[in-house]
Amino acid sequence: MDAARPSTRIRVVTLIDYLTLTGGAERLALELATRLDRERFESILCVSRFFARGDERLSESGLLALDRVEQAHLRLLPLKRELTLNVGAWVRLERFLRRERVDVLHAHKFGSNVWGTIVGRTARVPVVLAHEHTWSYEGQPLRRFLDRELIARGADRLIAVSREDRRRMIEVEGIDARRTIFIPNGIVGLPPPSGRDVRADLELDPRSPLLGIVGTLRAQKAHGTLLRGLTSLRAEWPDLRLLIIGSGPERAALERLAQELGLCESVRFLGDRADIPDLLSVLDVAVCCSDFEGSPLSVMEYMDAGLAIAATTVGGVPDLIDNAVHGLLVAPGDPDALAEAIAALLRDPEAARAMGARARERRRTEFDIDLQVRRLEALYMELLEQRGVLRPQAA
Repeated sequence: MDAARPSTRIRVVTLIDYLTLTGGAERLALELATRLDRERFESILCVSRFFARGDERLSESGLLALDRVEQAHLRLLPLKRELTLNVGAWVRLERFLRRERVDVLHAHKFGSNVWGTIVGRTARVPVVLAHEHTWSYEGQPLRRFLDRELIARGADRLIAVSREDRRRMIEVEGIDARRTIFIPNGIVGLPPPSGRDVRADLELDPRSPLLGIVGTLRAQKAHGTLLRGLTSLRAEWPDLRLLIIGSGPERAALERLAQELGLCESVRFLGDRADIPDLLSVLDVAVCCSDFEGSPLSVMEYMDAGLAIAATTVGGVPDLIDNAVHGLLVAPGDPDALAEAIAALLRDPEAARAMGARARERRRTEFDIDLQVRRLEALYMELLEQRGVLRPQAA
C-alpha cells in the first residue's frame, strides 16, 4: 500500500487451518476477521484446510462458521490443503499475497504461524504477525526451535494471549522480548438466556446443585480431574449433578471413567450445544480444570454469565480471575483441591454470587472482543508506519 494513497484500505489476510466455532483460536480468528473496521481495513479470511458445503468432512460447527462468513460478507480464500506438506497450496497463497498487494498477514496457531511466516516473507508482505493461542511446548524441542528461530525471527511480532505465555516464550524458549507482545483475548457478550426451563428439559431436579464445564473434550482440558473430584463432593451433596458440554476425542474415555467411578447418574455428557447462555444460566458453579491453557474463552463466558468459578492456575487464567475476588483458583491436576474449591462455593452462595458479579463486570470492561480488535488494529498501524508503508499518524 502506498502512503500517497490514504483513501486505500489496508488489506489484511487472517490465516487459520480450519473454519469452525468449537476451537477457541479458530473462533477468535473468525471474530477478529469479521470485526475489523471496514472503513480502514479490507479483511480476507484464508482457510488452509477448507471444507465446502456438501463435503462430508464439514462439521455442524464448520457449517455455522461458514454461515457467519457469508452473513458478514467476508472475503474467503480457501487453500484446500489436504496434506501438511502441500506446497502447491502455499504457492497459491504466496501468489495471492503478491497479486493483491496484501499489507498484513496475521496467522493463528503453530502450523499457520510457521507457514505464514515463510510465505509472508517470501511474498514480501510488509507486516507478518504470528498469534500463539496456547503455549504448551514442554517436551517438544523441534517446536520450540521453530518458534524461536523461524516464527519469532521471521514475524514482526509473536503475539501471546497471556502474560504467562509471553514469559515462557522469553524465559523458556529464549525469544527476544522485543519480538513478543501480550494482547488479551476478548469475547462477544453472551446473549440473554431464553428463559426456558433448562432443568426441566434435561430432567434435572430444580433443587440439585449443578456444576458445568464447557470445552472440547481433549486431554489438555483434564476433565478426569473434575470427575475424580466429584466422587468426594457427592458425600456432602448426594444429588449433585455435572453437565459436560462439548465434544472431542476424549469423550469415550471420559464416559468409561465416569462409569468406573460410579458417576453415571451424576454426570451428563451433552455434546456440542447452541444454547450455551441457557445452560450457563442454571449452573451453580462453572469449572475450568485444564492442565494448560492460553486464555480460555469458556472462562470469559462464565464471567459474563456472572457465575461462581472454580479454575486451575494455568496460562492466562490468573489474568482473568483474581483468587477469592472473581472466583477460586487451585493448582492443576489436584482433584481434592478442585473439589474443595467447588465445595466452598456451594457452601457460601452469597459469596459465590458476589464473585460472579465482580467477574461479570471485569469481563465487560477488560476482556471484550472490540477492545481486542482495536488493540490489533493499532498494532497493524504501528508496524506499517515502522515499515514505511504508512505515514505516521498525527498526535
